[in-house]
Amino acid sequence: MQAVLEKRANGQCELCSSANDLQVFPLEHSPDLTANCAVLLCAECRGQISGDIQLNSRHFACLSQSMWSTTPAVQVLSYRLLHQFSSESWAQDALDMLYLDDETKAWADKGLMLNQEPTLDANGAVLKAGDSVTIIKDLDVKGANFTAKRGTPVRNIALSDNPLHIEGKVNGQRIVIIAAYTKLN
Repeated sequence: MQAVLEKRANGQCELCSSANDLQVFPLEHSPDLTANCAVLLCAECRGQISGDIQLNSRHFACLSQSMWSTTPAVQVLSYRLLHQFSSESWAQDALDMLYLDDETKAWADKGLMLNQEPTLDANGAVLKAGDSVTIIKDLDVKGANFTAKRGTPVRNIALSDNPLHIEGKVNGQRIVIIAAYTKLN
């Protein structure tokens, strides 16, 4: 598999283009164990991703280039890493531009779900996308000039990147709601 990946990557790390100590890095939650589900990484990238070395956002600024790879495994790893740095504007900008086909995005999201805290309602129930909730406290909606009243049902919620928030429609507008101010129906 090493030879196949070295040929595909032209003897360079598929994220940062370094040629130092290249090794195969299989991606978690991959559909199979072939070279299509692994990337060729340098020691620096491998160390940071595996947690042996502290993550350095400056090193991973290369993701704004590697995310455009035509190789799905590189796209998946870039997407997952960009999510880890999503509090930084450059990473959020890259995520906003990145397009993954449905199959690749589902694969990429599998790796994110395990690392994310669950979204909980006021009673500690785990909320899932598509659930219906009820607002338990009057909430002033910033920028929309209305108050979401206690008792308002919100159907077909969406989860956000932040496990403390959900999204849903209230008064015909899509808003972000603090999950702790809702209860599962």
